[in-house]
Amino acid sequence: MLPSYGFPMSIEFFAQRLRLQTDPSDVNAALAAGTRFVLVDSRGEPGWRQGHIPGALHLPTAEIPVRAAALVDPGTPVVTYCWGPGCNGATRAALAFAELGYEVKEMLGGIEYWTREGFPVETSVGVTSQPADPLTAPAHAITCDC
Repeated sequence: MLPSYGFPMSIEFFAQRLRLQTDPSDVNAALAAGTRFVLVDSRGEPGWRQGHIPGALHLPTAEIPVRAAALVDPGTPVVTYCWGPGCNGATRAALAFAELGYEVKEMLGGIEYWTREGFPVETSVGVTSQPADPLTAPAHAITCDC
């Protein structure tokens, strides 16, 4: 049997995760609604050139401590993303922004799940989209509705 950790601890844990993390569907909805935040792609130059979320700011993690203040108003919330769930680059970028005093969230799933959900990606030839992967996103809906 699994150990019991109690309701207060569970509530605090999951509430904190929702305060600090988001997902591609919620980020897409926030962008569409015009919600004020800066979406930061923390990958290196080759990844950025391969394709990125339209409107994202390219700021590799290692450059955040030096360049963030000049590029992002400290009063503006930040959402970071990197490659995908097998990469902790977005976590490292979120930590770097948090250490500078920014309100920040990490986008779980990164560009991989953004793309797999069928959301637009900007490349050198323009903005493109792929059909949503039916194993990761609803086949006939805009969001997972969760």
